[in-house]
Amino acid sequence: MPRYLRDGKIDMTLLMQDFQVFWRDNGAIWQERYDYKEAAPHLILMAFLQRIINGGGSITREMAAERKRLDLCVEYLGHKYPIELKLNERPETLNKGLEQLARYMDTLGCTEGWLVLFDRRPDVDWSEKLYLKTETAGDKHITVVGC
Repeated sequence: MPRYLRDGKIDMTLLMQDFQVFWRDNGAIWQERYDYKEAAPHLILMAFLQRIINGGGSITREMAAERKRLDLCVEYLGHKYPIELKLNERPETLNKGLEQLARYMDTLGCTEGWLVLFDRRPDVDWSEKLYLKTETAGDKHITVVGC
């Protein structure tokens, strides 16, 4: 974990970059094992995070945030890191995901969040699938993680 800590907070950018590499190298093996197509990305990201967080934090899956459910919330040293996952299958996925995550962040009192978009199209090269970009919604900063 020390590699991912900066001033008592998790360096989520570095953590997500490492996950992108892990997903590129290992994701295909798991995607075909589940009938529910969102299961593999959720479980693989959660397992990846768990090995990092295991010593001093927690990961809550499907955390209640008002009447909806946030996919993952990492808690470490008193900080919350909300993460929403989406299969990037439609043009509106990004905007809907940003709006949804911003509402969850409001409920949790967070100004930073992470939206992970899984692009499973076989004809799209990994150089296009893997990216990080920051979006702003009011006072909220959302890092969009392409996988």
